[in-house]
Amino acid sequence: MGTWPRRRRCRWWQAECRTPMIGSTPSTTREPGALPLIRHNNPMALQQSPAPNYAPVVAAAAADRIVETSIPSRLDALPWSGFHTRVVLALGITWILDGLEVTLAGALSGALKQSSSLHFSNLDLGIANSAYLAGAVLGALGFGWLTDRIGRKKLFFITLALYLSATAATALSWNVASYALFRFLTGAGIGGEYTAINSTIQELVPARYRGWTDLVINGSFWIGAAMGAVAAIVLLDPAVIAPDLGWRLAYLIGATLGLVVLLMRMWIPESPRWLMIHGRPEQAHAIVDEIERSVVGHGQDAGDGRFTKIRLRMRDHTPIREVVHTLFSVYRQRALVGLVLMSAQAFFYNAIFFTFALVLTDFYGISAENVGWYLLPFAAGNFLGPLLLGRLFDTLGRRAMIMFTYGMSGLLLAISGYLFSIGVLTAQGQTVAWMVIFFFASPAASAAYLTVSETFPLEVRALAIAVFYAVGTGIGGVIGPALFGALIDTGSRTSVFAGYLLGAVLMIAAAIVAWRYAVSAERKSLEQIARPLAFME
Repeated sequence: MGTWPRRRRCRWWQAECRTPMIGSTPSTTREPGALPLIRHNNPMALQQSPAPNYAPVVAAAAADRIVETSIPSRLDALPWSGFHTRVVLALGITWILDGLEVTLAGALSGALKQSSSLHFSNLDLGIANSAYLAGAVLGALGFGWLTDRIGRKKLFFITLALYLSATAATALSWNVASYALFRFLTGAGIGGEYTAINSTIQELVPARYRGWTDLVINGSFWIGAAMGAVAAIVLLDPAVIAPDLGWRLAYLIGATLGLVVLLMRMWIPESPRWLMIHGRPEQAHAIVDEIERSVVGHGQDAGDGRFTKIRLRMRDHTPIREVVHTLFSVYRQRALVGLVLMSAQAFFYNAIFFTFALVLTDFYGISAENVGWYLLPFAAGNFLGPLLLGRLFDTLGRRAMIMFTYGMSGLLLAISGYLFSIGVLTAQGQTVAWMVIFFFASPAASAAYLTVSETFPLEVRALAIAVFYAVGTGIGGVIGPALFGALIDTGSRTSVFAGYLLGAVLMIAAAIVAWRYAVSAERKSLEQIARPLAFME
């Protein structure tokens, strides 16, 4: 029996450092230089099935590490199937968990201040919220770099494990320092999840469904927000659960969900696109074969001429200098578009979402314990927008829909802000206005994540998501809420209206930038939108 050549540079975390064994000789023919398809009779034995003996071919390919593959074309040719639905459910729940965490953090603030064991002050709560934000930013950057370097699958297990352990530990906090530390670690897990999950979904979902899928997954944040609102209403009711126990049980909800999702992710494969570039073509083809069998009942013949082939020079990793050069020199126009879209939606979104409770209590006299009920229609509009408008991003196109949703969000916010300033809206009317505004703003915000995750090469995709997520989170999580909090504290409707106008102008400006410079990525392969850095002519 032959053996595959060992890779020259191995790391302790690279499972491929071991020498895999080779099985029987293939019965199918292929073109010179093209990688063979690996066939499996047992669909459950993806990782254990013996591989054919391609030692002579692989030895030749290993000499210059150039490989020819049709894997991207084969993945994009697949119809939507149960496989893709399971991928979305197992990976997309990250946004539900984030929505749950963010909502609980706001809803539980009163309980934490009244806790007999913690006695938090407003400053303590601010420190803890800042810790979560800092964790999310640093987690996205650190885990984003690792996702591109060691693989998607390793990271979406590591980040989820970090999240569920940290959020469970939060429920056991005994003072301000422990609570802030656990919130920091929870945020790091969520930030890392964004990069690993977005990359994986982009690379597994067929091109013609990519826009709608990405928007709906991002919009599911608001399912988590609704869950958090309802959980807070029930668990913070002293007639149901003791106040000092209720907030602890609320945090355990996220840990329980995370544990279930951890089990769901066991069967999800590594991204074949990532494997192909990083010197593991035999595993990449085995995974694609198995996906095709589960979707269409048989493996597709890569040599029949229907699938476009590309040539890649395999690599172990991408140096950080090349990453920076790619993001901010080669693709600087796309980087600018991503920065504008992420910053505008982050300011718009977080400024309103994190202060909507203050508006209801200070200007409409709604009691704090009833604010959660007003969040439910707000969350409904945020989820229904991507669900109903998402398919238009794949049909009418990215540029048209990004311009429309950003522009409409800004225009509606300016109009509703004026009505608020002259005092003609009731609390119910204000909530309906927000619901309509965010029906358009939610797909706009999700489109920002879609843009930065599909318009950069595979080798830097996760880190690109991390960089723009970090910038957006920093702007939206720090500047927006702080500014609107200060404006609300003035007690002046006119001052708050000025803040709304600023958010509206930013969204309309982003709409113009998107129409002029955004990439028309609808129904295109990721490799068409941005060639891999490993691409060979």
